[in-house]
Amino acid sequence: MTDTLQADKLSADELRELAERAGRELEDASALEILKWATRTFGKRFCVTSSMEDAVVAHLASRALPGVDVVFLDTGYHFPETIGTRDAVDAVMDVNVITLTPRQTVAEQDAEYGPKLHDRDPDLCCKLRKVKPLEEGLTAYAAWATGLRRDESATRANTPVVGWDEKRQKVKVSPIARWTQDDVDAYVAEHGVLTNPLLMDGYASVGCAPCTRRVLEGEDARAGRWAGRGKTECGLHD
Repeated sequence: MTDTLQADKLSADELRELAERAGRELEDASALEILKWATRTFGKRFCVTSSMEDAVVAHLASRALPGVDVVFLDTGYHFPETIGTRDAVDAVMDVNVITLTPRQTVAEQDAEYGPKLHDRDPDLCCKLRKVKPLEEGLTAYAAWATGLRRDESATRANTPVVGWDEKRQKVKVSPIARWTQDDVDAYVAEHGVLTNPLLMDGYASVGCAPCTRRVLEGEDARAGRWAGRGKTECGLHD
């Protein structure tokens, strides 16, 4: 497959073709093999994004590329447990945690748009506090990895292990797309991977505190996000 020096010279169309081909060729590869391909292909122009729900993909990527950049979005609305997980990952894992923040603090956003924008217009709040900061933070990278899994919700059922992020014109790698929650739990147990304490307190998916609740029995993992608002994604992955 394409090596790092070649990838640096590819146009957006060529990168799209590379991503689509890799998605087909790596569909049955292990998560670690997928990440080794990504780090071999993009080198330092590859990063992992993490919500600090757990550090599984960050841990996997550190095995493929020690010192890999792990990008975290600090929206200003995170649970204290999420910030603590980020700090612990930075302290104990062989990764370089990079924290991105929105252009406005919560107070500044409240002053311009009014308080609790997340209740009145959650799409705009996510755009201001997640989507735009990530777009700006990914500028230096040609490819990024996510922890998306097909079993999380119907909207993620067709997630490719390697695909093309049309919105950001980058290669998007989802190395654990084929994993189940049991696979995640087994990896966490085997490697002692850090996880957000909220996962042991009824939360199956951890986002910003005002827009996240515990899930009920029988609900999918994403049901606790923006519950009752007809919203399933923040805009990072749709």
